[in-house]
Amino acid sequence: MHTDNPKVAALIKGCLANDRNSQKELYYLLRGFAMKICYRYTNATEESEEIMNEGFVKLFKNIHQFDQHRQDDMLLSMKGWFKRILVNTCIDHYRKNHAAVNGHVLTHESESIPDKGETGIDMLSYKEIIEAVKSLSPGYRTVFNLFVIEGMSHEEISHQLGISVGASKSNLSKARDNLRKLLVNKNHFNIYASPQ
Repeated sequence: MHTDNPKVAALIKGCLANDRNSQKELYYLLRGFAMKICYRYTNATEESEEIMNEGFVKLFKNIHQFDQHRQDDMLLSMKGWFKRILVNTCIDHYRKNHAAVNGHVLTHESESIPDKGETGIDMLSYKEIIEAVKSLSPGYRTVFNLFVIEGMSHEEISHQLGISVGASKSNLSKARDNLRKLLVNKNHFNIYASPQ
């Protein structure tokens, strides 16, 4: 059992009793973890913080639903449970703020775009890839994150976002194409910009 578990257990007990100090400590313990998740779904730090804080409100409101005995490492278990809350909060935020922006009507042709596999971007840094993902439109970025990062199927994404399976596949394909272009152009520029 991890040494964090007694501390995490005490914080959870305090949060169950609506203790503000326990909530504050749990917030600071999970803040960095939460921000990284929310940051993947937005391109603005302020928007990420807004979503993260909304996620924390949901965590504190529903902490009685957290199963403390699910696994030995309570912090790891808490992070897994909280991650689901954060991803769902990101989805809700997308639905509320971006669905209309990217909710164009898809034609039969756009729904039949094949889902292409990844190509050679392995040499790029994590930061470059994250910046490229953040530059995608909200619809493409959300579908990309849900499919690639969260491991959801197109059927699950379709249900979560209220779009067709074809639209999910199309958005993923377009996101990958846009990422490929962005990353190839960036890598191409870096090759020629770097001193020989």
